[in-house]
This record gives sequence, C-alpha cells and structure tokens, in this order.
Amino acid sequence: MTLTVFFYALLTAIATGLGALPFLLRRGFSRRALGIANSVAAGLMLAASFGLVYEGVNYSLARTLLGVFVGLAFILAAHRFLGRYDDIRLGNLGALDSRKALMLVGIMTLHSFAEGVGVGVSFGGGEALGLFITLAIAVHNIPEGLAISLVLVPKGVSVLKAAWWSVFSSLPQPLMAVPAFLFVETFKPLLPFGLGFAAGAMIWLAIAEILPEALEEAPASSVATALTLSVAAMVAFQFLLGA
Repeated sequence: MTLTVFFYALLTAIATGLGALPFLLRRGFSRRALGIANSVAAGLMLAASFGLVYEGVNYSLARTLLGVFVGLAFILAAHRFLGRYDDIRLGNLGALDSRKALMLVGIMTLHSFAEGVGVGVSFGGGEALGLFITLAIAVHNIPEGLAISLVLVPKGVSVLKAAWWSVFSSLPQPLMAVPAFLFVETFKPLLPFGLGFAAGAMIWLAIAEILPEALEEAPASSVATALTLSVAAMVAFQFLLGA
C-alpha cells in the first residue's frame, strides 16, 4: 500500500507539467499578451489560495490563519533576502525576473508539501477516498503548472524547462504522501497550517509581484478583465471538481 500511495502522489506531481502544454502551440508574445498572461497567472494563484484557506478552515480556523500569517512573514523575508542579490540567473531570465521566478516556484513547492500531506492523510481513510483526493489534486495541479508556465515561458524559458519547473514544484507531494499515510494522526493536525502557509505566501506573491508586472505590460482594464475571468474559471473548476 505504501508504494501505491507513492505512485499516485507521483502522478499528481507529473500532472503539474501538463500546464506547459498550451505553449507548444504558440511561443511568440507581444507586451500586451505578456501582461494578460501574468494577469491570468495572478488570478489562478489568488483563486487557488482562497481555495486552500477554505479547505484549511474545515480542519481548523486558528491553525489555518496562523499558517497564513507565517506564510506572509516567510515570503516577505524571502523577498528581502533575494533582493540583496543582483547576480541570480535562471536560464535566460534577467536578475529581476529570476528572483520572481524563484519565489513563484519556491512558493508552489512549499504549497505542494501541504498537498502531499493531504494525499497521504486521505489514503489513511481508505483507498477509495485516497484515489478521489489524488485525482482531485492531480487535476487541480494542471492550472497551477499553467500559472508557472505563464510567468516563465513568455520571458524566454523553454516549454520543456517550464514543464520541468512545474513538476519540480510538485515533487514534495510524493515525498510527503508516504510519511503522512504511515503517521496519519501525527500529520493531520499540520495540514491546515500548511494550507494556510501556502495561501498567505501565494496571495502576497500574486498581488505584489505578478499583478504589478501585468499592469506595466497591458491596459488596466484588460488586466482586470483577464484576472476576474481567471478567478471565476478557477473557482468554477474547484467547485465542479469537489461536487
């Protein structure tokens, strides 16, 4: 059963890379298209963040909110730390874009720890429940991979590398699923904190880093429209997935 849990959790990580597939159809982007892409990425991240908070409060409101505050403090500290270095390079990205990309991938990776725990805990409640939660997280990971690719590919990162960074951000899921399955009662209290932590960090990143860049590249009305539609689409997607 342990290998089964690991295998299914690994599939959720691989599913994240599927978010890069749309970029196989188009590689060239205008400044306006880049702004819209960032708007959509911000919208997906905001909707996903509030989905995490909603899921967390079902376990514990206090631990979820504590996680949000700690996640906010963490991303502020990370932003200040990375801001000291002007020689950071990620592929073809410049220093500023590399810092943003590192924060995005880093926050998505931390977010995946919570999802990995969720997979492991769900299998503790039976294989049927575990398979359902695994499928839900795998499908949910595709737009998260898209959010990462929307930030990386228009800046010059190859589709293959964007897919790799997307999968990389989800590797904690199979790593955390097995211990969470083996020690359900130990990991379950940590789940709402982890969900809140990821949400707090992602909300700040979307508003402070990705959205301002979108407003530099595209008209505010276009940015607002793309963000609103992407939030609505993600909320509908999460609702239909949980229905």
